[in-house]
Amino acid sequence: MDERQLRILRELGELGSVTAVADALLVTPSAISQQLRLLQRAIPVPLTERQGRRLVLTDAGQALAGAATEVESALARARHTVEEFLDRPDGEVSVAAFHSAGAAFFPLLLRALAGPDGPVLALADKDVTQDDFPPLTREYDIVLAHRLDHAPPWPRTVAATPLLREPLDVAMPADHPLAAKRRLTPTDVADEPWIAVHDGFPIMATIEAIATAAGRRPHLAHRINDFTVAAEAVAAGGGLALMPRWTSGPHPALILKPLTGVESRRRIDALHRPERTARKAVRTVLKALGKAAQTIRAEE
Repeated sequence: MDERQLRILRELGELGSVTAVADALLVTPSAISQQLRLLQRAIPVPLTERQGRRLVLTDAGQALAGAATEVESALARARHTVEEFLDRPDGEVSVAAFHSAGAAFFPLLLRALAGPDGPVLALADKDVTQDDFPPLTREYDIVLAHRLDHAPPWPRTVAATPLLREPLDVAMPADHPLAAKRRLTPTDVADEPWIAVHDGFPIMATIEAIATAAGRRPHLAHRINDFTVAAEAVAAGGGLALMPRWTSGPHPALILKPLTGVESRRRIDALHRPERTARKAVRTVLKALGKAAQTIRAEE
């Protein structure tokens, strides 16, 4: 049995005919009769009987119709509870981000949503490979993810709100011989030692593109994912590194140089399951992320 069948039984008890029930529910009499037959199959005793031209409820039918009233009331309360949940502006919203996005976006989010009536943030850092970002949307309401411009789009199982299209620059010590150049080409940097991310992480593909454009394999001296740690290694003379222009944060001993000749931008998107945006609190956080992205971009 289902909610619709129980409602039909209840209406039949009040109206006394299939035709009247059909008129009340704006369906055909045959549709009402079919639903009554399906309901009757699930019950071992008769629910209706004929009294002249009228179709009335048996004692069992009246008992079930009474229960149907309770069921409809419970479902109405449940729907109201869900509607209240979806409309709450102050519900908890979980947000996961890779390290540099967390460093750039989390403080701005916390300040923007600090009021008593705003969403309650639950923030987490997640340093994962590109393919592992979409599955994180099962655990978190919003996932800040990155991929290179030319990488395949995110799967259709998730919705993506674009936040930034960020250049990747070459980081080096201020006194490095290449620091005098305004822009760098793959040939300029191909023979330098590199501080690279681990395999499977988006920025690694740009280093591979540099090698392809220059026609020789790069020397990957160190593998460091965290840009803060990588910046210290660059400053200590450990090699060059690709650094995001806006989200990695400045380092007093380093300079960043634009790279030409290869695609060197990454996209930062807010991934989420489409149904999560039914909640007002989630929509509020997505809007705040968009404003934070504008602030980060304006600081160039």
